[in-house]
Amino acid sequence: MEMEKLVSLCKRRGFLFQSSEIYGGLNGFWDYGPLGVELKRNVKDAWWRDMVTAHDDFAIPLGAPEAYEMTGLDCSIIMHPQVWKVSGHYDLFHDFMVDCTESKKRYRHDQVRGRWVEAKGKRVFVATSAEAESEQADLQQKALKFFNLRGKDADSLAWEGPVVSLATVQDFSQVVGPDAKGPGTLTPPREFNLMFKTIVGALGTEEDAAFLRPETAQGIFVNFKNVLDSTRVRVPFGIAQVGKSFRNEITPRNFTFRSREFEQMEIEFFCHPSQSPQWYQYWRDRRFRWYTELGLAGERLRLREHHADELSHYSCGTADIEYAFPFLPPGEFGELEGIAHRGDFDLRSHMEGKLVREDDQLAVEKGPDGKPRRRGSGKDLSYRDDISNERYIPHVIEPSAGADRGTLAFLCEAYHEDQAPDDKGDLQTRVVMKFHPRLAPIKAAVFPLVKKDGMPELALEIYRGLKPHMTAFYDEKGAVGRRYRRQDEAGTPFCITVDGQSLQDKTVTVRHRDTLEQWRVKADDVVDEIRRRLA
Repeated sequence: MEMEKLVSLCKRRGFLFQSSEIYGGLNGFWDYGPLGVELKRNVKDAWWRDMVTAHDDFAIPLGAPEAYEMTGLDCSIIMHPQVWKVSGHYDLFHDFMVDCTESKKRYRHDQVRGRWVEAKGKRVFVATSAEAESEQADLQQKALKFFNLRGKDADSLAWEGPVVSLATVQDFSQVVGPDAKGPGTLTPPREFNLMFKTIVGALGTEEDAAFLRPETAQGIFVNFKNVLDSTRVRVPFGIAQVGKSFRNEITPRNFTFRSREFEQMEIEFFCHPSQSPQWYQYWRDRRFRWYTELGLAGERLRLREHHADELSHYSCGTADIEYAFPFLPPGEFGELEGIAHRGDFDLRSHMEGKLVREDDQLAVEKGPDGKPRRRGSGKDLSYRDDISNERYIPHVIEPSAGADRGTLAFLCEAYHEDQAPDDKGDLQTRVVMKFHPRLAPIKAAVFPLVKKDGMPELALEIYRGLKPHMTAFYDEKGAVGRRYRRQDEAGTPFCITVDGQSLQDKTVTVRHRDTLEQWRVKADDVVDEIRRRLA
């Protein structure tokens, strides 16, 4: 599937629009259209229902060490600045960027890719910021232009090695930047903090500075004691949250995969330190299974355990659920969700102060005077077991999923093209979005075959009967085959048509999106029929 086709369909059918498009758009921000908002809401609702609402506190789920409880939170986007200093985001939450002195453009260091090439006795690293599908063509065009060669002379270019990240290049003097004519125009990489800074209060001084949250997790940690005291949950238990986060990405790219405003679906699961390895295994398997049950399967989805050199300094283990998005090079995967074993790092940090690793142990970071450099709250965030009377700081397992990335993956997986007969019986290429029924933006569409003879009245009656139970759509414009095509592109699983026979025996035709199978159902039974097939 070509990414351009999906992007075009998303705009044409109302899944996604560029934010502020009439003013030229704002890079890194996206608006969900009528179909997109339903799809994303369904993704979030499925996550919340499966992880929280439908969870049985008294049953032991498959693979879990024991039964556990789940509850939820909705924390504010702006928090006390000390939260981000203690968590490490203030000091460490950054990417490296490079600037081009010729084009005046800015790039994220590890996202610039290129290849070494030699011609006419010169050897340079030609770089590009093009999408993966077109990067080699862009590199060749840039190399031909740099060496002053024509297209017919492409065979004279001696390429060395595969396309690699600029992060692998030590000497920038031989790098031809993505938008530069010659080498040596890129500056050395420097840190760029990703948090959005804002002002709280009327004075507007530096003391009033605050940040839009870069993740939802910290709101859960600082409310740990509040949840314990107000709900009387017992360890093990999880706190779930769905909410917006903000990261000032240097170069947002790849549609909604990397944007500056995004939504997360996160769980912080608190457990006894001795059981944390088993809980880590349970959550990595449980979360992977959730995606496969909703239609992401096969070679495009994988669960990858991080190597030791990838782990954060506090991590006891991390695994990523990854998807082979079509905008990535063949064989490469993009992260959908991370499942991290965070130990007691977060609760200890908010108790004691910012933690760093010293002599293979986590300790509070101290300044030259020997005092904590980033002070914690001083509050006791430990847990006392009311049965054993044991007191300890719980370990945390964190499944952290991107709602926007998940929605994008389901869009990519759903896109199909096949052959189907039109109104005249001729085979035509059909674009169909094969969403899992739980995720489909519209569950059923109702059509009168023609706008006369009482068919619209019966169709509207059926439509109104469906609306209280599911998202439904009514359409009486154009040929019925064209209406089917529109609903196929929207991903609607079932279409219901009222025709001449319906007026005689009160039956209607139901059409299945994927198989194109059609069967007749009594009009009074349509709601039960569709609800049964959606279950």
